[in-house]
This record gives sequence, structure tokens and C-alpha cells, in this order.
Amino acid sequence: MSPSLSTNSSLYISLSSASHFLSPPTPPPPPMSAANFLPPPPFPLIKNHHPMSTCVHSSRTAETPPHTNPTADDHHHHHVFAAAAAAATYVRFCRPNLPDLASCTTTKKELPPTPNPAGDLWRRMRDEATSDVDQEPILSSYYHTSILSHDSLECALANHLSLKLSDLTLPTKTLSDLFLTVLTDDQEIIFAVNDDLTAVKERDPACISYVHCFLNFKGFLAVQSHRIAHKLWSNGRKTLALLIQSRVSEVFAVDIHPGAKIGRGILLDHATGVVVGETAVIGDNVSILHNVTLGGTGKISGDRHPKIGDGVLIGAGTCVLGSVRIGDGAKIGAGSVVLKEVPARTTAVGNPAKLIGGKENPVKLDKMPGLTMDHTSHISEWSDYVI
Repeated sequence: MSPSLSTNSSLYISLSSASHFLSPPTPPPPPMSAANFLPPPPFPLIKNHHPMSTCVHSSRTAETPPHTNPTADDHHHHHVFAAAAAAATYVRFCRPNLPDLASCTTTKKELPPTPNPAGDLWRRMRDEATSDVDQEPILSSYYHTSILSHDSLECALANHLSLKLSDLTLPTKTLSDLFLTVLTDDQEIIFAVNDDLTAVKERDPACISYVHCFLNFKGFLAVQSHRIAHKLWSNGRKTLALLIQSRVSEVFAVDIHPGAKIGRGILLDHATGVVVGETAVIGDNVSILHNVTLGGTGKISGDRHPKIGDGVLIGAGTCVLGSVRIGDGAKIGAGSVVLKEVPARTTAVGNPAKLIGGKENPVKLDKMPGLTMDHTSHISEWSDYVI
């Protein structure tokens, strides 16, 4: 080794050793303060946030970043807890009642839930369907498709009618979507459906359950199909409404013009052969048997069909022709032909129909025949017919 290299090496070692002893000592860690042990704030502070942002319960996943400056930590936590205290006071009065957070005081009086007869009836129908399946497991698939797979009366009705009325050129899905739209847009139709189901169950002794009527009674199904067609007719969709009328006539043998106006609580008993003209009006709680015609008297246009009042009973095979009024609570005997007005709470029988008790002093009914379904009261005052 050369002298110069040896000298330089020795000098480097000496300088390195000296710098080790001459460098200032590493400062000790700062003393631990209470700030180091403070928990993170209950929620992150967001600058320039919307005033309602404190109502959002997102605080439980937020974490505070680590701190290195004790003085800054103290200052930071002072503001954190001051803001937290103010926010907690604000949250008490503004945020909604959440189950895992503090409840808030409401100043608005809560109203009781609105009764929903259609919803109550639907729950009962589902119970009936479940019971029927328990008794007849072979019907499980049918009841599931028609009732148990649906969450509302309108959904089940739209599906059931579409299956009944569809054909190769009118797909089930198309009709189901159309029917469901009409039913959900007009809840008055569903209330009427509810009343119709109740009417059939209460007035027809052959009806063993609500679900039995819903699935099998073509008079009920024809009326509900008409309600949808009438809504379409009223909205100007007349071609579609007339198509539904045609399909109902083919499938159920009931021909109701979509322009006819029908009330609630309607019973079409047996229903085969019922014909209702365009300008006919049928009131509430009316019972009509099979082969009844509410028709016109010729080819005159305009208002040309009967107007049936509330609570009327019309017997089988009856024809009511022309724009005549059948008063509330009146009864028309089977096989009658009515061409003139029938006063309220009277009975008309025969061809041509005459009032029991005579025109001057007709017998007055004390009950609504459309509800009692009484076809034969006071018959002895009209005829002495015997077998």
C-alpha cells in the first residue's frame, strides 16, 4: 500500500469516528399526553358539507388518521369535540328514527293506517287457496299459478283474465301487462272487484269460497273484464276495448258493450246469455240471472238502453228494452218483457210486464231484492196459477 493511500484511509476513519461523537443526539420522544389516548371522533368532519349531512348515519365506519404533532392533536380534538357536541344536538332534532341510533322526537301526529278491504280479502283468498291445496294436492300447480305466486289481488286478476282471454294472436303476456296497468292505475276498479266478490259469496249459495268465485265464476270474470274494457273505452282506446268485449263474449258467453256503465256489488248468477247494450247503466248491488237482455228497441242511435237502479233483481230470461228506468229496489220476474218504467220497490212480472198490485196501488217491497234474492214473494197477488 502506498503511503498516500494509507494516510487518506486513516484520515477517513478518524473523521467518521469524530462525526459520530460530534453529531447532536437524537431528541427523545415527546411526552405522552391525554390527546394520544383520545378516541377518534364519532364521525368525520366534512368541510363545506350540506347542513343535513349530519343526519346520515355513516359515522361507524369512519376512522381518524394518525397524528404526529401533540400540539396539533390537542387543537384538532378541541374542535372535533366541539363540533361533535353541536352536531349531536342538531341530530337529535333532525334525523329520522333509526333502530340502532338515538330516537328523535316527532311533532307530527301519526295517523292510523287506512283500512284496505281489498287487501284483507286477498289475504283471506290466499288462506282459502292454501287450504284447498292441502285438501287436493293435485291442484297445487293451478293454485300456485293463479293465486299463491302473486302478491296482490290486481296482479292475480290480471294474470287470470289474461290466461282466459288470450289466443294465438293475442299473447297472454301482452294482455296481462295491459290489464295490470289498468288495474294499478285505477284503484276504484279493485274496490269494485272486492265488492263483487263479496256480493257473489253472500248472495249465491252455490259459492263455497271467495277463491272459488275468483277462479271459476264466469259471471264474476266477465264483469271484471268489462271494467277493464270500459276504462279503455273511456280513455279513447275503443278498438282495444271492443276486442276485449269480443273475447269475453266468446269465452264466457256474456256480451257487455264496453260503453255500458256498471256499479259495484254486481252478481251475474250463471251469466250465460247476458247481453248489455252500449248506453245501459246498472247501479250498485244489482243481481241479474242468466239470459237477461238490457237492449234497445231498434236501430235508433243515442241513448237507447235501460237504466237499472240500485238493489234491483232481474230474473232469468228477462228482456228490458229501450231507455226505460227500473227504480231502486225493484224486482223483475223471470221471463218478463219490460217496455215501460218500473217504479222503485215494486215488482213487475209478465209479457208484457205488469206491476203486482196494479198501476195505481202497486205492492211495495220492504227489502232490497237485489240483496235478498227473493224471486217469489207476493206471487199470489199476481196469479192464482197452480199445477
